[in-house]
This record gives sequence, C-alpha cells and structure tokens, in this order.
Amino acid sequence: MTGLATTAILAAQFLLLLGMGMAIVRMMRGPRAQDRVLAMDAMTIDGMLLLLTIGIRTGSILYVEAGLIIALLGFASTAAFAKFLLRGEVIE
Repeated sequence: MTGLATTAILAAQFLLLLGMGMAIVRMMRGPRAQDRVLAMDAMTIDGMLLLLTIGIRTGSILYVEAGLIIALLGFASTAAFAKFLLRGEVIE
C-alpha cells in the first residue's frame, strides 16, 4: 500500500474514532430516548466502518466479517429499539 493510501486510511480511522466519541457524548447527554437510539446507531455504523478500515490496512478478511456481523446486529437492535419506542413493546 502506498504512503498516500496509508495516510488516508489513518485519517479516516481518526475521524471515525472522533465520530464515535461524539456519539457517546450524545448517548450520555441525549435529552430523549430517540436521541440515544440514534446515537447508538451512529456508533455501530462508525464501529463497523472502523473495523473495515482496519481490515483494509492489515489485509485481513476477519475484520470485514466482524464488520458485517456488527452491521447486522446494529440494524436489528435499532429496529427493535425504534419499535419499542413507538409502541411500547417489541414482540406482538
């Protein structure tokens, strides 16, 4: 990998970590439950992308598979939380 690509990936990883930090702050401070669910969704997306950039940098497919698992679980949990906030129950 060239020096420019390595620098771009490291910059992307730093920005993703910064985004995760901001999502954690929103999760702690969020005045409503909807804000907290949105912050959790942003944090799972940032975590997935961080794993993908680590996989690109190291050349290991294991990080890509872990990112896929986090994406699936993040979507399911966000949908469950949204349904719970909307109706008060997850399973009908």
